[in-house]
Amino acid sequence: MSIIVQKFGGTSVGSEEKIINVANRVIEEKQRGNDVVVVVSAMGKTTDGLVKLASNITSHPSKREMDMLLSTGEQVTISLLAMALQQKGYDAVSYTGWQAGIVTEAVHSNARITEINTVKLKKSLNEGKIIVVAGFQGMTASGEITTLGRGGSDTTAVALAASLHAERCDIYTDVDGVYTSDPRYIENARKLTSVSYDEMLELANLGAGVLHPRAVEFAKNYQLPLEVRSSIEKVEGTLIEEEATMEQNLIVRGVAFENEITRMTVFGLKNAITGLSSIFTTLAKHHINVDIIIQSQTEKNCTNLSFSIHEHDLGQAISVLEDNKQTLGFTHIEHESGLAKVSIVGSGMISNPGVAAEMFEVLAEHDIIVKMVSTSEIKVSAVVDEQNMNKAAKVLHTAFDLDRVKVEQYSS
Repeated sequence: MSIIVQKFGGTSVGSEEKIINVANRVIEEKQRGNDVVVVVSAMGKTTDGLVKLASNITSHPSKREMDMLLSTGEQVTISLLAMALQQKGYDAVSYTGWQAGIVTEAVHSNARITEINTVKLKKSLNEGKIIVVAGFQGMTASGEITTLGRGGSDTTAVALAASLHAERCDIYTDVDGVYTSDPRYIENARKLTSVSYDEMLELANLGAGVLHPRAVEFAKNYQLPLEVRSSIEKVEGTLIEEEATMEQNLIVRGVAFENEITRMTVFGLKNAITGLSSIFTTLAKHHINVDIIIQSQTEKNCTNLSFSIHEHDLGQAISVLEDNKQTLGFTHIEHESGLAKVSIVGSGMISNPGVAAEMFEVLAEHDIIVKMVSTSEIKVSAVVDEQNMNKAAKVLHTAFDLDRVKVEQYSS
């Protein structure tokens, strides 16, 4: 008997009716003869409501107490789904993250899973029970409740599937798969039948919100097949695996984009050797993620350093650098907000030189100025003015033939 892990997001369990619908999807999998472990998020906008409650009390809540508060959202969902399954005649049991044996590092609000003790879960599966686990949460070795950050339920599901040696992990969402771009903005976006771990990891890191990067990384490390499926429609989704088995003719398989990007420039670094590492080490200690980096030398033998960050990190980044200005040894900082990052992703780029050149030609033809560039073996990212983000994504989607992707069905 195979183990299947299913994950349902907040919109999929946003009402009593939707929870009953999820129960039916779970039962269908159970009736196929599989053991089923279900991971769920908090209902709908529950988490947003809890955050608002906290903000009404204090503008600076402690991360520990926020974890205590936010972890309650998933507990509502797991109990209601277990009740719905029981009402339909199935033996089901709900577990919080810590009851399910999920142990995390001692970091509040964005903890990483360090291990999962599966003894209790395996006992319940051996008893024929359907297990419902709260996503997004765990517990430290010392007994502190933690949460896993944005997209944490995806990570919970994949980590459980890996620990239980599941046959696959199905991620149910309000979309029916992974698309060549965000269909809410790119009307000609097409659903992909399959995509590789590496491609999905790049797409997730570059703004595609279907899956959290940490979940994809887990799946890749454990060679666990993932399928992104619709929680509403009974259609085939997108299979995420080591190598994409469909649409092999595509050089570029997706266009991702992300707004609210800021370019920061640190001027007059006197010691380029130690200065670079010191700046990025200082930012990293304050959990400020840096993306695209450009270094240039001045006539006065000083270094200017430009890098991109998320707009919401700007205030903290400036404060951190200014507080350490004397130690870091720079003259001043400038920044430019109102930017966006547009990226093309595809494993076919490795064996097809000239893709980056074509991308820049297309953007130039449409009068879109590129302000920063970043590349890897399977992606090229360009920072442009935010007002040109959608335009850039659309023209690139068309230029690389993604408008004409045909969805092929496969058996799962």
